[in-house]
Amino acid sequence: MNQTPLRRLADLPGIDDLELKALMKPRLADPDEAHAHPEVDAVARAAFGLSLDEAEATALPADWPDPLKDLHRRSPAELVEAFEAEGWDVTDRKRKPLRVLPLFALPLALAARGVAGTLPFVAEPDHPDTDWGASLKAEAGRFRKR
Repeated sequence: MNQTPLRRLADLPGIDDLELKALMKPRLADPDEAHAHPEVDAVARAAFGLSLDEAEATALPADWPDPLKDLHRRSPAELVEAFEAEGWDVTDRKRKPLRVLPLFALPLALAARGVAGTLPFVAEPDHPDTDWGASLKAEAGRFRKR
């Protein structure tokens, strides 16, 4: 079964840099301290097209999926599962939840579901990458032997 690869939250503009800063300054990733760090809002706007306040002010649709309800009450492990089901990898290279995940869970969910904000466009390949040159070379070799 061919599954599409998960999009990575860390690949969005500014998220990886902010994750590194949060490693050095853990209070940066605290949702209660987000307003004290203007770079958090700048990253949210660059990555999702809306600020954290705009995301919180957005009314959720009635058909909002259950795993995404009450994102602020979910543990990081539950958030990882919920976003994987939505096609997003929200972990670091060691497969641990990103430190900044609690900050960006709601804006990511809103933008990914098309409720508010946007996501940067990433073109998906039309066909799987193949080594067409090797097969062409093999075919030419078989042709020469004829």
